[in-house]
Amino acid sequence: MNYWIKRGIDIAISLILLILLLPLLLIIALLVCLTMGSPVFFRQIRPGLHGKPFVMLKFRTMTNARDKKGVLLPDEERITLLGRFLRSTSLDELPELLNVLHGEMSLVGPRPLLMEYLDRYTPEQARRHEVKPGITGWAQVNGRNALTWEEKFKLDVWYVDNWSLFLDLKILWLTLVKVIKREGISAEGHATMPEFRGAGR
Repeated sequence: MNYWIKRGIDIAISLILLILLLPLLLIIALLVCLTMGSPVFFRQIRPGLHGKPFVMLKFRTMTNARDKKGVLLPDEERITLLGRFLRSTSLDELPELLNVLHGEMSLVGPRPLLMEYLDRYTPEQARRHEVKPGITGWAQVNGRNALTWEEKFKLDVWYVDNWSLFLDLKILWLTLVKVIKREGISAEGHATMPEFRGAGR
């Protein structure tokens, strides 16, 4: 029963937000197109519930600039001024509301990471995939990218074990506060987060 209530809340809130924020979404899309060109959206395959792949949507925040060998430049060199603003305000995450509406994500849950990380998790860390990934989560309101990977995963698993509708509402409220304060956007010395190479590495 709680699952269907959670799903109902996901559908209702994401649909309302998409309608209310449509003008803002169109403005951001136009700005991304003007400053970075097409495509407007960043699409990437991420692991969902039980690790099942899905295509996650975000607004682009980086260019595709490459070095002379054709290798993508580091994130710090590719992220644009607009991209930094979108990330600091979490506006780049808004297209994920479409993933929520489609049922691939939830408003609240562990953040969907990279497919190549699946084989690097310990069995305990892999439990983060026992629930749908979320736009925001317990780790995001407790440090976000300022946390180490190990700290993030512990918080993700804690959420899996302690999930409740009240906890989801608390996380949504705390997310709003964090976004306003713009806390934990980047790991120290990185534009986002360093690559997760596995437990103890």
